[in-house]
Amino acid sequence: MLFWTSLILALSLRLALAQSGAEHSVTASAPQGDLLFLLDSSASVSHYEFSRVRDFVGQLVSAMPFGSGAVRASLVHVGSQPYTEFTFDQYSSGQAVQDAIRVASQRMGDTNTGLALAYAKEQLFAAVAGARPGVPKVLVWVTDGGSSDPVGPPMQELKDLGVTIFIVSTGRGNLLELLAAASAPAEKHLHFVDVDDLHIIAPELRDSITDAMQPQQQLRASEVLSNGFRLTWPPLLTADSGYYVLELMPSDKLVATRRQQLPGNATSWIWTDLNPDTDYEVVLLPESNVHLLRPQRVRVRTLQEEAGPERIIISHTRPRSLRISWAPALGPDSILGYHIQLGPLRGGSAQRVEVPAGHNSTTIQGLTPGTAYLVTVTAAFRSGRERALSAKACTAPGERTRAPQSVRSVGG
Repeated sequence: MLFWTSLILALSLRLALAQSGAEHSVTASAPQGDLLFLLDSSASVSHYEFSRVRDFVGQLVSAMPFGSGAVRASLVHVGSQPYTEFTFDQYSSGQAVQDAIRVASQRMGDTNTGLALAYAKEQLFAAVAGARPGVPKVLVWVTDGGSSDPVGPPMQELKDLGVTIFIVSTGRGNLLELLAAASAPAEKHLHFVDVDDLHIIAPELRDSITDAMQPQQQLRASEVLSNGFRLTWPPLLTADSGYYVLELMPSDKLVATRRQQLPGNATSWIWTDLNPDTDYEVVLLPESNVHLLRPQRVRVRTLQEEAGPERIIISHTRPRSLRISWAPALGPDSILGYHIQLGPLRGGSAQRVEVPAGHNSTTIQGLTPGTAYLVTVTAAFRSGRERALSAKACTAPGERTRAPQSVRSVGG
């Protein structure tokens, strides 16, 4: 009898430990972070549109885990002055957050988004607003696309502090401005959608927000070029509680590991003078006598070296048209496309043609017979850099056709 009692107790204990381990595993992988919603509450948004956005935000938070060790949320309105609807520590359950969103009122006024972003930065890192040190920070900005003040500088400050930026635009907006403001990659962090179709993107956006709150993804690389990249991480330490050591290890074992020591209030660093098309492993080591923090790692591959067109060939020259071909730029994965500009050497209006990546020729029409032109082929890279090469070309006089000619470049 004693044997069977002991066996049952042992099996019960093993089952309890297994269940405890499973529960611990779920808790460890649960998202944790401070999530701030920035809603356009100005007069540029109709009451109907605001109500649809409010429903959308409620749908986003409906399946998120809330609590002191999970997600906390705050809502800030964009208007003439920023206004906090509720702080991070005001509600501890998902239902309470949804109820607070449901009763939020539109503030009206101007669309001073830049001012609200500067205010949001304070909220995300202020203990008085319930912000927690050492957890991922996420900002979800829902806008109709316009702003009365600049958003670029305050948004970059947020990204430099390690904040992940999601943007949902229900209007047309400035594509280039929104692309620059959202975190990379844009296809994951920037959404253009009609206000009545917001519910369609809610599940995908909620998953992306959850991914951004996973602890192992705190150290991030962005602005990757052929010779460097930017690193960002949330504030894990303070200037008084410790310091960071960054280690950069290239895949080429013959190249020495680089190290950089940074103060405890640092949240970003840019590595430069790196080799193109190379894998690097980065380790962030928080050193502190106050907090025990694990190292964080990220692997980054630099882009191929950006080199512009090396040769321009002019062919099929006719009195009013000619064909331009060029040797493709190096680094095809980083090419956005080509700009072709052609103008008379002796003055006059110039033509500009856009050619997509993957193509290396185009035919220009509507030219003047017997006229010398300057042709410039510019390769545009994803990094924002450009490489150009120029050559001379001449249309045929009258209606005769000249044989193809190879033209020597006159500049680059």
